[in-house]
Amino acid sequence: MEGNGKKTIEIVVFLYVPESKYGLLGQSLEHSFSKDFFSDLFVEKGVSATYDLIEIESQNLLPVFFRKLFPLYSGINVTIPYKQKVMPFLDEISEEALEIGAVNTIKRLKDGRSVGYNTDAFGFHQSIKPFLNFNHHRALILGTGGAAKAVAYVLQKIGLDVFYISRAPKNKNQFAYSDINENMVNSCKLIVNCTPVGMFPEISKTIPFPFQFLSPEHLVIDLIYNPEETNFLKKSSQQGTLVLNGNSMLHQQALKSWDIWTS
Repeated sequence: MEGNGKKTIEIVVFLYVPESKYGLLGQSLEHSFSKDFFSDLFVEKGVSATYDLIEIESQNLLPVFFRKLFPLYSGINVTIPYKQKVMPFLDEISEEALEIGAVNTIKRLKDGRSVGYNTDAFGFHQSIKPFLNFNHHRALILGTGGAAKAVAYVLQKIGLDVFYISRAPKNKNQFAYSDINENMVNSCKLIVNCTPVGMFPEISKTIPFPFQFLSPEHLVIDLIYNPEETNFLKKSSQQGTLVLNGNSMLHQQALKSWDIWTS
């Protein structure tokens, strides 16, 4: 441009703003809806970010992941079977996650340190609030992994007695699947499947459970969300039982993860 006999040069500077990276860490993730969920959330929030599915075949590779790949991410979710196994690699763990004994959300701080949280407990609590009633004094939890620990934490906090069903019982509160009988089912009106049995792609599988002892007073929850109705839920509903899948819990815990990452 020219003005008053002087030349002015206009310089346009394009600033590169790198995308934030998030992801889900697990062993087999073909069942996961997390990538679609967070991709849609990023668009809704107007955020420049990507969400990866990070499949690691063995826990022996976790040290490599945290040393070389984790620094690339602002935060990650953790799923089966690593919710407990990631804990030794973290710099800090929230009090709630320590009490539960499992981590499903990790935030990388600006100084590079990693902090572990558990949003499964929040998500489960939010999802069951509308369905609990005076019948639910005791709960039967199928499984003893990270998700089961979060479920037990929530139920015990609100005053329920909790009993575990395990393939390999280790204490007085754990029973084998073969131990499930009519008296046990009658006394535990809340039953929660925290195992991956029946999850996509192995949707034909079902937990060995005496469905004939269920009643309309029972609430049966399967934390699996793909498929929406597992064989476990289908057989439970045939007894007139109220059933709930893990879709609501998934959304609630994911939104809680986002709050942690962006706080």
